[in-house]
Amino acid sequence: MSTSAGTGWAQLRQQARSLETQTETLFHTYSQFASSSSVPPKPTEEERKIEAQIEDILERRESLISQLARLLDSESVLTASALKQNNLSRHREILLDQRRELSRLRSKITDARNRANLLSNVRSDIDAYRSSNPESAEAEYMLDERRRIDNSHSVVDGVLSQAYAINENFGVQRETLASINRRIVGAASQIPGINNLMSRIGAKKRRDGIILGSFIALCFLMLLFFR
Repeated sequence: MSTSAGTGWAQLRQQARSLETQTETLFHTYSQFASSSSVPPKPTEEERKIEAQIEDILERRESLISQLARLLDSESVLTASALKQNNLSRHREILLDQRRELSRLRSKITDARNRANLLSNVRSDIDAYRSSNPESAEAEYMLDERRRIDNSHSVVDGVLSQAYAINENFGVQRETLASINRRIVGAASQIPGINNLMSRIGAKKRRDGIILGSFIALCFLMLLFFR
């Protein structure tokens, strides 16, 4: 009897794990309907099919868990191990979590569909109003064009303001450099002997230039003379 019960327990657990794997696969497909950027106004055939399959597998798993519980209750206290109790609790927790997940995804899809239908109805109402009031539609178009032109002007004004600010910054920098140069020249003129020193340096440069020019001219004359 114990061997038969153990075999039945193992078979039921194997079926439960297999159905849990199938549920995960179906959830992966079903969640794509909830994350879709464009939800159709009505559930598609595939969406209804996947949802029905998930509900069917959840019911089958509920039945298997009940069978496992009855089988565990029928065993004696000595043979009913703590491991089996933990396995049964785990199957129940997974089933409860996935029922909650199904409810969450179903609500998310419904909310997305309601928003899409609301936007579609608003657009339809606007289009119908424009069709029945062409003058109002034309005036609205002109207002939209005016807003676009104003936005373009705002962008151009922003660019010009930045250009003026940069130009003004350059002017400030030029004035700062000129002021620094004037202070350096003024400070140099106040140092005793600095002007005399600068004059001597200038005279030495002129004298060196004259000597170098004379030497070059002499070499040139000698070259002409000895040819």
